[in-house]
Amino acid sequence: MRMAERASKKSKRPAPRRRSAARGKTAGAAQEHGANRVKTLERECDRLKTQLEEAHERITRLEQSRSEAVNRIDWVIDSLHNVLEKGA
Repeated sequence: MRMAERASKKSKRPAPRRRSAARGKTAGAAQEHGANRVKTLERECDRLKTQLEEAHERITRLEQSRSEAVNRIDWVIDSLHNVLEKGA
């Protein structure tokens, strides 16, 4: 029975101090990782904002081109109607 008592006593032993020092380093590493993650996310956010601005500019140019094309088509249709009316 003494072996069983010894085993239970050993398992209740507190953790060595160097482990808690390692935990401090781990916490520091986790903090550094968090800071790096934040910086990465901020860069990604800036990149996405830039892409969004570019997309808005492109949409504006496309809408302007579409409007010009529609106006030209309308002008051609009106011209064809005038030609048909004069020829009739």
